[in-house]
Amino acid sequence: MEFRQMQYFLCLAQTGHVTRAARQLNIVQPALSMQIAKLEAQLGQKLFDRSARGVTLTIAGEILMRLVAPIIRDVDRVRQEMTKLDGRIAGRVSVGLINSVAQSTLANSSARVAQAFPDVELTAHEGYSETLIEWVTAGQLDTAFINKPRRKLSLTMEVVLNEEMVLACRSSSAPGIPSKLAFEHLSRQDLVLPSRRHGLRTILDDRAAEAKIELRPRLEMDTLTAICDVVSTTNLVTVLPSIALQHALTAGRVRAFPFRDRSITRSVVMISHPHRTTTPAARAVAAVFRQDALAAAAAASQYVGTARIRHRRISAQRG
Repeated sequence: MEFRQMQYFLCLAQTGHVTRAARQLNIVQPALSMQIAKLEAQLGQKLFDRSARGVTLTIAGEILMRLVAPIIRDVDRVRQEMTKLDGRIAGRVSVGLINSVAQSTLANSSARVAQAFPDVELTAHEGYSETLIEWVTAGQLDTAFINKPRRKLSLTMEVVLNEEMVLACRSSSAPGIPSKLAFEHLSRQDLVLPSRRHGLRTILDDRAAEAKIELRPRLEMDTLTAICDVVSTTNLVTVLPSIALQHALTAGRVRAFPFRDRSITRSVVMISHPHRTTTPAARAVAAVFRQDALAAAAAASQYVGTARIRHRRISAQRG
């Protein structure tokens, strides 16, 4: 097996599409297909299932990916260590982000990395916390930003931010929301929430169990931008971290209200593998994403405070 074949295989496995992989590798599609076919013949295993929508890994392909990814990472680290001799920060870096962080930081952070570190090749992936944990463990990601898991991990974990979760509604109304909002009031609200496979929903359900109430959302969807769009155009309300509401709050499309005594919070943590060397490029990229996540959360929290003051004034006027 040639190193080039491993690179081609890994790229195709990550993109799931021959055209996109060939473009990323800067080769023509027939050359990529030929190398993959050659690799399958050498190993005597079918590595991909093909369909009109792209390719997916077979069981053999998944096993090979777990074996190949750390090799590619180790070679990249050797190259990066060599670049340290001339003071450059260079190399490939793969970072994973949960959606609530990605939608507020990914565009800005990627642009900052491209400008500050022109020799860094950055790949960013969005996913659920559990998926990102698996990818960091397998060596497919250098680092990832996830919701703090309840279980103990065999990974290095560093807290990035502790963030208040808030109730959000359409900016033109605040239907039945009391000035001193308690978590128990959610049982009387028409809710749109992430589904139960989403990390944020797990936090909400755990808090609901503590409050001895049941959350019965009218709508469930895992795309947080879609939730914000629904809330901004209907009388449905949601509960999300303030960072996930930042763009909608800034645009004035939604209003956000804090819970009394900050009754529900979530922690975002940065994870990496303790037995793999963190390269200077990976550290630099992680620092940028961390800074931007903190800045986005701080900016969003200012609008939550504004919403709180505005709501109190409206309540006083009505009284």
